[in-house]
Amino acid sequence: MLNLTGKKALVTGIANNRSIAWGIAQQLHKAGAELGITYLPDEKGRFEKKVAELVEPLNPSLFLPCDVQNDSQIQSTFEAIGDKWGKLDILIHCLAFANKDDLSGDFSKTTRAGFTQALEISTYSLVQLAGAAKPLMTEGGSIVTLTYLGGVKVIPNYNVMGIAKSGLEMSVRYLASELGPSNIRVNAISAGPIRTLASSAVGGILDMIHHVEEIAPLRRTVTQLEVGNAASFLCSDLSSGITGQVLYVDAGYEIMGM
Repeated sequence: MLNLTGKKALVTGIANNRSIAWGIAQQLHKAGAELGITYLPDEKGRFEKKVAELVEPLNPSLFLPCDVQNDSQIQSTFEAIGDKWGKLDILIHCLAFANKDDLSGDFSKTTRAGFTQALEISTYSLVQLAGAAKPLMTEGGSIVTLTYLGGVKVIPNYNVMGIAKSGLEMSVRYLASELGPSNIRVNAISAGPIRTLASSAVGGILDMIHHVEEIAPLRRTVTQLEVGNAASFLCSDLSSGITGQVLYVDAGYEIMGM
């Protein structure tokens, strides 16, 4: 059965107890993985305190600041992993950001700065973290990121984030091709809409959730723990032949035409 005992897993993107990354971290821990957690540092240390209290029951052996817009912090993060663990088996990438003003209105009015920032944090960070993880995945590994249907179809109030997710999904394929000879697999999970801190910036998110509950074959949306279960599967030997794929965990909504 699914067993991650002895695996070293780095989880990024936990903000609070509604984060999908939090659901993934819980299920990886349940499956036996040893966790390293990163948090977004801020001047007052609010995120550090909040995330530290949340993940304490999971007993992470690494707890590190990592702002993906800061190259030196990325380097320090993976140096700490090398010093503590000597290797890395699993990388969970749950990072995305866009200015709220760029998630509504006319897409053609997206600012240059907003476009650049959204793609840097939401898309390029996967490329950057995967490149940093590669030398530590000496025994192979699994990299999992989070995407959304808005990367392949137009979703109201998603705008520039749709472009970022589209780029993220293509990055998964290029990384899978590059890292495959090293037995490193790269996949994405396209989760249904879940009420999180990140999704709260998307206008009408509750209407979207209610729509999925009415239309999806399972007549509901999904939970963070269900996404966590799928991520654990993609990080385990049970999925050893799967790479470069987008796995929809959305109660079947993606298959519906109307």
